[in-house]
Amino acid sequence: MAPDSSTLSSICVGIVCIVTVRKVLPWLYTNIIGPIFLGSRIDFRRFGAWAVVTGATDGIGKAYAKALAKKGLNVVLISRSLSKLAAVAKEITDAHNVQIKIIDIDFTDGPQIYQKIEKNITGLDIGVLVNNVGISYLYPEFFIEYITRYPQFLRDIISVNIHSVTNMCGLVLPNMIAKKKGVIINVSSFFAVIASPLLSVYSGTKAFVDKFSEDLQTEYQSQGIIVQSLRPCIVATNMHKLKPNLFAPSAEVYVDSALKTVGIAGKTNGYFPHALLALFAYLSGNYIIKIVHFKVLLRIKSLLSKSEKEI
Repeated sequence: MAPDSSTLSSICVGIVCIVTVRKVLPWLYTNIIGPIFLGSRIDFRRFGAWAVVTGATDGIGKAYAKALAKKGLNVVLISRSLSKLAAVAKEITDAHNVQIKIIDIDFTDGPQIYQKIEKNITGLDIGVLVNNVGISYLYPEFFIEYITRYPQFLRDIISVNIHSVTNMCGLVLPNMIAKKKGVIINVSSFFAVIASPLLSVYSGTKAFVDKFSEDLQTEYQSQGIIVQSLRPCIVATNMHKLKPNLFAPSAEVYVDSALKTVGIAGKTNGYFPHALLALFAYLSGNYIIKIVHFKVLLRIKSLLSKSEKEI
């Protein structure tokens, strides 16, 4: 006998409730119960004396470098501007009694750059790696139009957003595995997990970082390695030219929040208001987000591409 319509409705409601609970309960733990009420119990110093941070002269990378130095770790700063690296190094050593090493590298260069990095970090007891360096579009744009105007863009964004992560992990993981402890924080993006038309290559590279981090954690968690994928939304940095607000915090506020999730969440937005946006996106459905986000990015494209052409 076939079930009647009321029975089918009850089954459907039950399935929806189960799916929602399975999604919401982990969300509550990783975004509220864990970081806010329990707090990360990780002492980063026990993983090693040194942290390595890429893209360390601005924004999230600089904030991680300062926060880890405050926790007592020596820091290797990696970025392309030697003058900026020297300035950040001085800022940190003036505030904290730690050692700083600087490595000036342009991650858009060829694979030989990793030989220079390896030479400079060999022998250091590295306990924490923050893969932060990344580049995006100058403005939202259709794929063909953008790569036609900037033909070098595809090579550069893959070199910076993907090759940097895999190569840096390849450099530090062997020693972490040998001592059976280490923390790797890979900075992905909220755009990696929601529809992001007009940013297709950027969001695609960040989706790679997110998936790579998840599978790397599965491979090495039994050996004491923590791998976290961080999915920030908008952070008020020089890149975004925004004043800090609740949903676009300063890099310092964001990183202070994100560090509390290490050891609690393998994938995280790192900041409670960003997690709320992620939950809203999930509950709204990707189709709605796709339509809304596309319209928003089209508007931004119109404004920024016009400004960029006028410069």
